[in-house]
Amino acid sequence: MAIIAPSVLSADFSKLALEAEEVRAAGARWLHFDVMDGMFVPNISMGIPVLKSLRRATDMFLDVHLMIEKPLRYTRQFCQAGADLLCFHVESDTRENIADAIAMTKELGKKAGISLKPATAVEELLPFMETVDLALVMTVEPGFGGQKFMAGQLDKLRVLREHIDRLGLNCLLEVDGGIDPDTAPLALEAGADVLVAGSAVFGKTDRAAAIAALGVK
Repeated sequence: MAIIAPSVLSADFSKLALEAEEVRAAGARWLHFDVMDGMFVPNISMGIPVLKSLRRATDMFLDVHLMIEKPLRYTRQFCQAGADLLCFHVESDTRENIADAIAMTKELGKKAGISLKPATAVEELLPFMETVDLALVMTVEPGFGGQKFMAGQLDKLRVLREHIDRLGLNCLLEVDGGIDPDTAPLALEAGADVLVAGSAVFGKTDRAAAIAALGVK
């Protein structure tokens, strides 16, 4: 069964603890936490203090997506703030520094992921696949909510699914961007294990029905 990871970026920040509890009660297993620095992507979102507060408020799995430059600088702090998984963008630093960030995350007892922007070739992820727990394919341009799903990115999911299965890797495949009841089945068919959904869950009054509409529990 696929995992649904509601994106905190679409939640009501004035009652974040309640929002987390509501989606957990509705059947979500993970929360997706987007960190933006205004440099790697144009927008600025939330960071370590909000993550610490959310960690105190929930025992859900916190999937932290670092859309920041040179994430090795903050890897330890995000792990200590309560992340269960840190996902690094392949474009955010040198290959060596990304490898070091992954290694540090694992040494601190957390899971590590690798991601790429839509314009980046999927082959850029392959050197990391044997060392990460998750690979994230963006189906929108990172840094903005409410964008249209890029169906052309599904081919990347298929390539990674084949690579994971052929090598027998213990690596989940996640998709983020424009996920709703129409696009979720496309991502699942292409091999996704984890679906990140923002307004499709937090934008609905009935969160259980919203999650059920995505075809996952």
